[in-house]
Amino acid sequence: MWNEKYIAKLDSYLAQAQAAGGAARVDKQHQSGKCTARERMEMLFDEGTFVEVGALRKSSNRVLKESKVVLGDGVVTGYGKVNGRLVFASSQDFTVGGGSLGQCHAEKICRVMDMAVEAGAPFIAMNDSGGARIDEGVFSLAGYSAIMARNVWASGVIPQIAVIMGPCAGGACYSPALSDFIFMTQNTSQMFLTGPAVVKQVIGESITAADLGGAPVHTSKSGVAHFMYEDDKKCLEGVRKLLGYLPQSNRKESAECNCKIAEAAKNDEGFFKKLFSKSESNEVAASFDNSASIQDIVPDNYKQAYDVKSVIAAFADADSFFEVQSDWGKNVVIGFARLNGEAIGVVANQPKVLAGSLDVDGSDKAGRFVRFCDAFNIPLLALADVPGYMPGSKQEYSGIIRHGAKLLYAFAEATVPKVTLILRKAFGGAYIAMNSKDVGADYVFALPIAQVAVMGAEGAVEIINKKEIAAAPDPAAARAQCIAKYEEELMNPYVAASMGVVDEVIHPADVRKRLIAAFDALKTKEQKRHWKKHANIPL
Repeated sequence: MWNEKYIAKLDSYLAQAQAAGGAARVDKQHQSGKCTARERMEMLFDEGTFVEVGALRKSSNRVLKESKVVLGDGVVTGYGKVNGRLVFASSQDFTVGGGSLGQCHAEKICRVMDMAVEAGAPFIAMNDSGGARIDEGVFSLAGYSAIMARNVWASGVIPQIAVIMGPCAGGACYSPALSDFIFMTQNTSQMFLTGPAVVKQVIGESITAADLGGAPVHTSKSGVAHFMYEDDKKCLEGVRKLLGYLPQSNRKESAECNCKIAEAAKNDEGFFKKLFSKSESNEVAASFDNSASIQDIVPDNYKQAYDVKSVIAAFADADSFFEVQSDWGKNVVIGFARLNGEAIGVVANQPKVLAGSLDVDGSDKAGRFVRFCDAFNIPLLALADVPGYMPGSKQEYSGIIRHGAKLLYAFAEATVPKVTLILRKAFGGAYIAMNSKDVGADYVFALPIAQVAVMGAEGAVEIINKKEIAAAPDPAAARAQCIAKYEEELMNPYVAASMGVVDEVIHPADVRKRLIAAFDALKTKEQKRHWKKHANIPL
């Protein structure tokens, strides 16, 4: 029988690690509306599955005073299951030195990142830190460098998600920026390279931390963050939801749906098995098919706006659309949906905003999303209703040529199954960028009201019929006649179909079943590109 001192000593060490910054600091964390690092781990992972790694590590007292050396060194790291699937994570502990990052702290994060890559599983970084640990000087900077290098090396290999749940300032911002998705809590998170005090000192601008880098700023103005949630709990629920659409790594297929499709099916396991079983017919899934309503959603008045998210809801599995960056670049809608239980990425023009035209922000937003889906084998669906690129000096000065090229580049580069549905307008270079046939779309479908052309009829006749209209006895009538003729002869989808740039013109009621069939036919698609070290996307 062992001497009890061995177990007592172990329990003492573990208790110290669990105590973090002490009860007073934990209370202060709660009072500020934030959960502790360990509470966040419990919220993220399935109950009882979290396994801690490095709980007894501590920073070297050759760098820090003995009074500042704490077991765990201000970050909780480990792994567990999320919806039954392996996930690795780190969670900074603000109760220990403000969550400041030093050498040991960084080494713990690097270790679980390496473990995630080796296991082929997602990595989640929960950020709540005052920044670099000044006491450790260059060791802190080396730690950030090591983390960021791993962010780059893991990019496109495993999904990386950053969750900002407190301060994240200075160079610390770049690890989240190198991740695939950034979540922020509405009232307790901030991200900025230079804080309000420095801003005031350097340029004389007075601004609060929230106005400089709060969650509303980064989800609606800068586009840095992808999701904003009310508090820690809801934020981590959002992370769990997102993981349900993603594969474990670039060598795996995306997860099959494990979420609720309809309220009526909450407790009916048989319903889920039937709905998502690949061996079953589509009869159950078809009961949620509202594709016929697309005819009522999309007006044949080409100047009338509508909400493209209603179109997505009409053909996707019920309640399955999970929008990404909903408050930024609103003229383009991106997100994940499910078709017959399988995840796809959706990129759609939004006619409600800027008539669905492509601009700098919308192109950046969509281009990055397309590249993420391609990296992780998630099929892509483009819903095109685009009148062109947004005109004007503001866009030109902002580099619309360069930014617009990003989306075109992303679709052309992607080798995953790619399908396009032209809902209404598909004009000019913006049509090309929205996954056109010759850029590489595998299937292009069009609704009967679709128009495919270099530009709208009104602009076209001003160029090709200018003299004819000016010489006519009634220029207005002549112009109207030319417009009607141009639309009839050159813009209808049947002209495009006859040229092969549209594969099929389909009934609205058939949209869901045709999309399911197309993606099913493309499951075994293989496409190779020329060997290269890497390409040179117009960043």
